[in-house]
Amino acid sequence: MEDLNKHYKAKNLSDTIALGFTKFLRLLADTFFKKRYGHRAVVLETVAAVPGMVGGMLLHLKSLRKMQDDKGWIKILLDEAANERMHLMTFIEIAKPTLVERVIIMLAQFIFIIMYLFIYICSPRTAHRIVGYFEEEAVISYTEYLNELESGKIKNQPAPEIAINYWNLPLHATLKDVVRVIRDDEAGHRDVNHKFASILDDRKQSIKKEKVKSDINLNKNNS
Repeated sequence: MEDLNKHYKAKNLSDTIALGFTKFLRLLADTFFKKRYGHRAVVLETVAAVPGMVGGMLLHLKSLRKMQDDKGWIKILLDEAANERMHLMTFIEIAKPTLVERVIIMLAQFIFIIMYLFIYICSPRTAHRIVGYFEEEAVISYTEYLNELESGKIKNQPAPEIAINYWNLPLHATLKDVVRVIRDDEAGHRDVNHKFASILDDRKQSIKKEKVKSDINLNKNNS
């Protein structure tokens, strides 16, 4: 069971930008969808499936270009993208999006692909931190969704067949079971992306320290 209450505190400008960007998008989602959690999930999951694929593609090209091992990051990111895609396929069965919502989905995906590609090229650590914060918000949203299901405010319908097969759920599984396993998935993606961002941040700090040491030694030699 994943820790559902984890929050990574912003420690630098990169983290602050990532957190602010995430909170802005959360505000948009809350304003547009309110408590229509199924429809919210459809739009958000089509966006959530983008970062893993974009990051995996860019790291794949970097690995080829530099002829260096990726330390397993590419597979992790592509697996994440595939998992998020299955979230989307599941909620399409549940929410049955209208034509208008399908158009919104395509527009959201198109805009976010370009945006995230640019962010990842400029700053991979910021990109991973954004996803970490995205997933924190996803955990919160799915917890709210689950509360609505448990209180009876939203009908607890049978789980779609695609979800039962993918997560190996019991044949009598319900929407509550689906939301729980998806929430656990999101918590896992949260931890992975925050870890990747921290690794990249530590790497950057290490390079800075080495540069400072090199400059100090150079000055000593010249004096």
